[in-house]
Amino acid sequence: MADKYQQFTRSAVGRFVVPKLGLPNPTPLRRHKTGQPPLDGPALLGAAPGGRLEKTLRTQLTAAGIEVLDVPAEGTKHGALVFDATGVTDPAQLRELHTFFHPVIRKVATCGRVVVLGSTPELVDGRERIAQRALEGFTRSVGKELKRGATAQLVYVAPGGEQAAESTLRFLLSAKSAFVDGQVIRVGDAPAPEPENWDEPLNGKVALVTGASRGIGAAIAATLARDGAHVVALDIPAQGGDLSAVANEIGGSALQLDITAADAPAKLAEYLTQRRGGVDVVVHNAGITRDKTLGNMTEGGWDSVLAVNLSAQLAVNDTLLAEKVLRDNGRIIGVSSIAGIAGNVGQTNYGTSKAGVIGMVDTYAPELAKRGGTINAVAPGFIETKMTAAVPLMIREGGRRLSSLSQGGLPVDVAETIAWYANPASTAVNGNVVRVCGQALLGA
Repeated sequence: MADKYQQFTRSAVGRFVVPKLGLPNPTPLRRHKTGQPPLDGPALLGAAPGGRLEKTLRTQLTAAGIEVLDVPAEGTKHGALVFDATGVTDPAQLRELHTFFHPVIRKVATCGRVVVLGSTPELVDGRERIAQRALEGFTRSVGKELKRGATAQLVYVAPGGEQAAESTLRFLLSAKSAFVDGQVIRVGDAPAPEPENWDEPLNGKVALVTGASRGIGAAIAATLARDGAHVVALDIPAQGGDLSAVANEIGGSALQLDITAADAPAKLAEYLTQRRGGVDVVVHNAGITRDKTLGNMTEGGWDSVLAVNLSAQLAVNDTLLAEKVLRDNGRIIGVSSIAGIAGNVGQTNYGTSKAGVIGMVDTYAPELAKRGGTINAVAPGFIETKMTAAVPLMIREGGRRLSSLSQGGLPVDVAETIAWYANPASTAVNGNVVRVCGQALLGA
């Protein structure tokens, strides 16, 4: 559904009225297009004394086709500000953040990027742990100060994981992360093989996407196919027509299956083994809502949401892992929601199920790591879909405006984040939940 308010702000009348009244003024976001440069402008790279990432960052930025500057550009905006804060080992050294960012924070280009990199607080001790944890408050606050579609992120890199951060850096600096803002990402020290082709990192891979017949699911299927995967698009038989259309458009396969059926995991495992020889990426996107306040909610309304949104995913995971259908270095990716983080009126069942997806990530992450694989989740905020188009006007407008980017996201924003998780070079990204919400002002 079109955002008519955003269209108004771009009109002649809107450009006059909006600033006068101090109204939200959302900037059209720069989204990925094949062949476009990673950034609109050079990246300024800085580091606190003693940082361990600066040299590696310079190499990775250059390899991604980004011009790297050591001093601020004169007369031009910076496409990105990248700061290695791993050298901050005492709270007194947090002054390095002000020293680097203060002169240049107003020189970030439209839809530019700010990325701060630090050391994982849980892996360091004493005052260094305090200082590194402080980076989160700094980065989230910067995200709320930036204007014109720019975003800010914090990446904690474990010692030994310097090379493994490249896929994350490429994602966050690119237009693929348009609606990801104010997030904290942890990169471990697992080996992260570089793909032969960064534009098609999933060549030769098989990806399963549930709930793929429309909306976010269809966008996920298309994005993974763009990145080279053969996509098995799954949905219930009632969506068979739309499902076939999606599969045909991306050159994938359609599988009609009710994932809540008792025999669904076994049937799915058999299909993936016999038809595809296994699966590399599993995206649990299928989900439903049955919204009622708790006092008005029936047992059926509760049970159906928990069955689709959580229980079926656990059953599928257990079967695919036990029968080794998920290949080594495989990926499991869940779709949570900000409702699972902050809660929502009339969605006790939905919020419970989506918080359970986060619990699923926490629980399975160590097991997947032993297999060289990962499990992560996205938590979408307000995304422009048919479902949100049916939300009452004032609630819909609130959902759009109550974020640092003052607008809703698109299904492709969720899909791009999932594609980053799926990338073979993201092996060190495990156990993360990243909100795709434009830094919504709801929840943490």
